[in-house]
Order: sequence, then structure tokens, then C-alpha cells
Amino acid sequence: MSAALIESSLEQAAQRCDDLTPLVYERLFRQQPDMEPLFCMDANGQVRGEMLSQVIRAILDFIGERQYAATLIQSEAMNHAGYDVPPHVFGTFFGVVADTLREVLGADWTAEIDAAWRELLVELDYYVTHTNQFETAKAAAR
Repeated sequence: MSAALIESSLEQAAQRCDDLTPLVYERLFRQQPDMEPLFCMDANGQVRGEMLSQVIRAILDFIGERQYAATLIQSEAMNHAGYDVPPHVFGTFFGVVADTLREVLGADWTAEIDAAWRELLVELDYYVTHTNQFETAKAAAR
């Protein structure tokens, strides 16, 4: 996976769109309509904005130094299950972010960027679906 391509796509989107939050959540709620009621108390969108910000920071760490992202993703997948968000639905959020970036970048979304995001999504999904941190730590040590 090319971290530079992922970073570049995020930077380009930030230059073109003041706030990705409404676009990301509109897409999420179209794809996962059962998730919208969970945000009924988020009238001003601050929770959504903070969640998206946290996801972007986690992605940047994941493609970089990997100081915390894998553990955060595993923990949040388990935490969200407590909010009736199953792991397979939780994991779709990363793809929703990628799809939103693709839409914002338009013709500047290249095949190389697409391949980098597809590879990243596969890697992220591993941590969404494997929440046992002891086992993933053993696997990473091999």
C-alpha cells in the first residue's frame, strides 16, 4: 500500500471540501440506514465530526508509524458492538470514507490511489474482524 497516495488523497479532499463530515454520513446512512437513528442526539453534528476526525487520524497512523491505530480499531469495533453496531457494519465506515474521497476527487482519483485504498481497506478490515489483541499481536510478531 502506498501511504503517500493515501495521504495525498486526504490532502486533496481537504483542499476541495471544507468539511467531509456531511458527505461521509449521508453516504453511510444511504448504505446503512439502521445507523442513522444512533445519531439522533447529535443534532449539531459534532459527534459525527469527531468520529470522522478520529478515523482519519487512525488511518494516518495506520499508514505511518502504527503507534496506536490497530489497537484503537479493535477497541472501537468492540465498543461499537455495545451500541448495536456489528463489526461488519463498523468496518464499512472506512470504505464509506474512501468512496467519499473518490467522489470529491473526481477525475483526480487515479487507479493507483484506488489500489492503495483497496489494499488499506483489506488491512483495516483484518483489525475490525479480529478484535483479540493478544492474537493479532502474536500474528504481527511472526
